[in-house]
Amino acid sequence: MKKPLIPVVVCTALVASMSFAASPAFAGGYGDPDHGDHHDHDHDWDHGDDGDGNGDDPTTEPVAGTPTTRAEGFISPLSLDVDTDATAYLSQNFIGLLTRVNPDGTTLDVTAAPEGNEIGAVSSLDRTVYYTQSAPDLSSSVLKSITEDGTITDIADLRAFEADENPDADASYGFIDLPEACIAQFPPPAPMTNPATYTGIVDSHPYASYATHDGVYVADAGGNDILYVESEGEVSVVAVLPPEDPIEVTAEIAAAVGLPACVAGYEHIFEPVPTDVELGDDGYLYVTTLPGGPEDATLGARGSVYRVDTESGDAERVATGFGGATGLAVAEDGTIYVAELFGGDGSGQVSYIQPGEDTPTVLLALPRPAAIELQGDELYVTTDSFDPAAQGPPTPIGKLTVVPLTYEELVDDDADD
Repeated sequence: MKKPLIPVVVCTALVASMSFAASPAFAGGYGDPDHGDHHDHDHDWDHGDDGDGNGDDPTTEPVAGTPTTRAEGFISPLSLDVDTDATAYLSQNFIGLLTRVNPDGTTLDVTAAPEGNEIGAVSSLDRTVYYTQSAPDLSSSVLKSITEDGTITDIADLRAFEADENPDADASYGFIDLPEACIAQFPPPAPMTNPATYTGIVDSHPYASYATHDGVYVADAGGNDILYVESEGEVSVVAVLPPEDPIEVTAEIAAAVGLPACVAGYEHIFEPVPTDVELGDDGYLYVTTLPGGPEDATLGARGSVYRVDTESGDAERVATGFGGATGLAVAEDGTIYVAELFGGDGSGQVSYIQPGEDTPTVLLALPRPAAIELQGDELYVTTDSFDPAAQGPPTPIGKLTVVPLTYEELVDDDADD
């Protein structure tokens, strides 16, 4: 993840817990279930009837049923994919495991990364699971695949691509118009701080992926971009996400993070941090982002959802105001479901955006939701993704939670006019 202005527990945990690893109960093939194909892109895209790329005006709204736990005992389940037969694959990032959850709730560890490495960015297609493996210091990040017979293939070196191209090298972050005399008072850059002003640095931390028949889209939380990896391994840039809106730094914020008092009153631009990517039925990519500073609501609920044109790379903000937008799922009608890691009272919630709207609506509270997928009329959400009170190694409290959905007719307020 990013190096935030104000570190929060998730960023600290991502760094601190990378040294803990576990051996899988099974490393290799993952059996015989029919995994289906829930990423069917072999058709012409219709960009919607209302001209905004997000479908028609809604006639119903989703209602959440009672959540149930499909499986539990996971450590940091931050990435998820679900096939049409309800088989789920999730990453246990901090301990480097890729795990399958069968429809009956039984689990199987499909593969493990070398000790200290992270596994994340899970997606699947045609009985092949795609994921990334990253070194503890993020000096290496590789997109990999594993087939059902256990064959693992290295597809692309994403860190090497970032080092060669650095797609956001021209983007400017940090303080705006800060006097040189104030910049001179800054401490030297440290592991959790950035310079006073800077352009995009070489940094790769792939966090989410979306598999298609021709290649895989990757949301790189370090590179601030969306990449496309062709089947042969060639990597290209789909979009560089726009910098966050400036935030005015107060004297209290400056004091809290040990910055010189002279920064008070100046605006700071944070990096965008893409955390999930999905391809909608309208042909656009949808991306959740965290602000590259405090991911919680310390400086306001600043998580966002963007719509990305895969041809032009243009990124348009669909909605903002999320308390830690760490995952999204897009329904066929254009409804967008968002996992808010710090939403609601700060402990987490799932919200949705109706087609054509730009304001999120709360669906239900869930504890620390990280990743979310929609399959049929059920939402699959990884919950209790971390314990904010835990000291030492991360604890196995993570769950795969299933939320049934029903739909209520919307009342037309103009019907009687």
